[in-house]
Amino acid sequence: MTTMITGAGLVGSQIARILVQQGEKPVLFDIAPNLTALADVLDVDSVSLFRGDLLNPFDLGKVINEHGVTRIVHTAAYPNLGTGAQENPYGAIQVNIMGTANVLEAARLHGAERVVMISTAAVARGVAGGEDNGDRSKEEALPRPNSFYSATKWAGENLGYNYARSHGVDFRAVRFPNVCGPWIPGGGGRPSAMFRTLVEKSVDGVEHTVPPGVMEWLYSKDAARGVVLALQAEGVKSRVFNLGVGKPYDNQELIDIFKQVVPGAKLSIDESATTSQTSSVFLDITRAQTELGFDAEYDIPAAVSDFVGWYRRLKGKGN
Repeated sequence: MTTMITGAGLVGSQIARILVQQGEKPVLFDIAPNLTALADVLDVDSVSLFRGDLLNPFDLGKVINEHGVTRIVHTAAYPNLGTGAQENPYGAIQVNIMGTANVLEAARLHGAERVVMISTAAVARGVAGGEDNGDRSKEEALPRPNSFYSATKWAGENLGYNYARSHGVDFRAVRFPNVCGPWIPGGGGRPSAMFRTLVEKSVDGVEHTVPPGVMEWLYSKDAARGVVLALQAEGVKSRVFNLGVGKPYDNQELIDIFKQVVPGAKLSIDESATTSQTSSVFLDITRAQTELGFDAEYDIPAAVSDFVGWYRRLKGKGN
């Protein structure tokens, strides 16, 4: 059994680390892998690395056939996630929709039995409309995605559902809230960058403000563990699973946690700034708990502590 992971980034590298620890040699498929960042997470020699393009179906087929891939974890997405998709919708459509279609079709054609796709809480939060109250005889019965990112991820989930229904590909999607975690060049979208900046400014003793807001977070190591659980679980009833820590955090709560972990951190809320991501919809993780046995090992204080420790080691500042 061999697993291919598309995207050797913030979460993909952590998934590979877990699989290596379990005795597997996964294949990392990435168009431009960052070897320095990967080496910070795992022994690069413990994985097979393939530089390939999601938009080239022959690359995917070649890897599946040459390495005997039976399972695929699809983490690759257009850079900068939501922000990147809004700035370059066509690029995001190509990578997030056509790239996912290529992965699913490659699984179908070459016999990979299972595909786990990384999706997003944006498909639940990033919707508008639905004025016809679910009456499917009317034009606006269902809400529509209100961002390019949520539209592309919703499309990917629905493609997966239909590959499962019509072609027997065991498709599963795992929805993340905002993911934070250590990765040398950064990684993730705008909220991930905000969290990393809080780590850096806290440790470096630099004054920094963030806007008011409420967000959900998930540490990259827990995100990876949840994906591996979804990859390896047998006999599940569902195809989509929410992951998270089970509660949102107000940005002031987040700052208070940083100040507990790094006494003297010079962080504050900029009340005059535009409110950051806030939603009335937060992820219910009951299904992942029940069917996958998932619970976050890192609550946000533990995530901040681990991330801060990593950054101190990276900067040579000790503990």
